Amino acid sequence: MKILAHISIDEKSRKPKYRQIVDSIIDNISAGKLKLNEKIPSINMLSEEFSLSRDTVEKAYNILKERSIITSVKGKGYYVTSTPLISRTNVLFLVNKLSVYKMRIYNSFISAIGETTHTDLHIYHCDESLFLNLLRQAENAYDYYVIMPHFKTTSLKHASTTDKVTLALNRIPKHKLVVLDNHLTTLEGNFAEVYQDFESDIYEALQQGRDKISRYSKLVITYPTRSVYPYPKRILHGFRKFCVEAKLPFAVIEEIEEDMPLEPGTLYLTIPETDLVHLVKAARDQGLQPGQDIGIISYNETPLKDLLGITTVSTNFAEMGRMTAEMISKRRQDKVKNPFLLLDRDSL
Repeated sequence: MKILAHISIDEKSRKPKYRQIVDSIIDNISAGKLKLNEKIPSINMLSEEFSLSRDTVEKAYNILKERSIITSVKGKGYYVTSTPLISRTNVLFLVNKLSVYKMRIYNSFISAIGETTHTDLHIYHCDESLFLNLLRQAENAYDYYVIMPHFKTTSLKHASTTDKVTLALNRIPKHKLVVLDNHLTTLEGNFAEVYQDFESDIYEALQQGRDKISRYSKLVITYPTRSVYPYPKRILHGFRKFCVEAKLPFAVIEEIEEDMPLEPGTLYLTIPETDLVHLVKAARDQGLQPGQDIGIISYNETPLKDLLGITTVSTNFAEMGRMTAEMISKRRQDKVKNPFLLLDRDSL
């Protein structure tokens, strides 16, 4: 069979031989050397050609069958299966949490990428072990890996990456990797990235509203130090930098409770959504008018905040998804900082 000429086994490689077979079959399909529904060598033929045990070849074929890349027909042999995984550009989309913001990025990506792409969405809940397991299962099975890297430490603090995650990401061919939302400096090679710069973004957004913000006597930010879905500490660094330069008194608190007394003349910047809900309720209960008696800024834009007249500082989630689709469609490997703005409304 002609396909035997395109399959290579490197005796010196540290990669297991069954994995080399899997990769060769997938690469030949991607390159068009193996067509859909085309017959591939039998287990006996492949084992004899490369002096491999039947168990090695059978293990490789079982992996390919589990991924629906090949199928076996009793009495006839093995054939390439016609699936979306093979016939379309195949994308793995790994998101750290299921939130309104992340889904806006994903939905924008799906809308922009078109029908010729098949995308698998997985949520890893900021968990290193789950993330690494998902990557292991997906090894060599996708044309692109779109990854939002946000992890929690054992003390429930934020980490952009870990040593194990960095090693895993460095194993992905860089032309297949797109890093979203978080700027990583520990990765080798040239890969695509659409990111937020959490420290400079919030600093510059607050500068845009400095005239209005300066009307308040104090700024308070809610930043939970421990969370199942932790926030980058660089947000806090940018907030502090702005307050120090503007010579405005400030405080950092863990959360806003429903019955917490609010201070008139204070501007509150909330990050978790529950803090915004509690803040608006507390202001209503205490007879304080947002934008007059107190100020409110919420981190991350949503349509509901727009409807309620809540000022936000936020990246453009739809643009992040659209730009990711463009990177893949045009095979670009740029590093692009996503737009981040202050959206000034009645609560400021």
